Amino acid sequence: MKPQQKRMNKVEHIGIAVKSLDAGNALYEKLFGIPPYKIETVASEGVNTSFFKMGDSKIELLEATNPDSAIARFIEKRGEGVHHIAYAVTDIKAELKRLKAEGFEVINEEPKAGADNKWVAFLHPKSTKGVLIELCQDRD
Repeated sequence: MKPQQKRMNKVEHIGIAVKSLDAGNALYEKLFGIPPYKIETVASEGVNTSFFKMGDSKIELLEATNPDSAIARFIEKRGEGVHHIAYAVTDIKAELKRLKAEGFEVINEEPKAGADNKWVAFLHPKSTKGVLIELCQDRD
């Protein structure tokens, strides 16, 4: 029997859609007892983001910057809450190719620049039992 090759290294972060990044940051600062380590805008996605880190775990808060963004549509349809789970990978292009060959529906055929200095690509929730999956690879 062939040994399984490790493809996804860890849960990189959990993304949470919020109406207000300021209110979300205040709530999570109270919850975790620490401020976000990074706040940034990803103009191409129409979001402001902040990241909280506790050990190896990260939480990303996402606020829409325009009404046409994916986060604005998500909140309008489902309300605030868990938006995606992101997994760290070492070769995002190879992983996209592998997952597509396995029958997963990819949203991004090619990785794109995302928050927190990552290359990112998403798998459609229709092919992952209703969960939006993000693949992440460090850009450095």
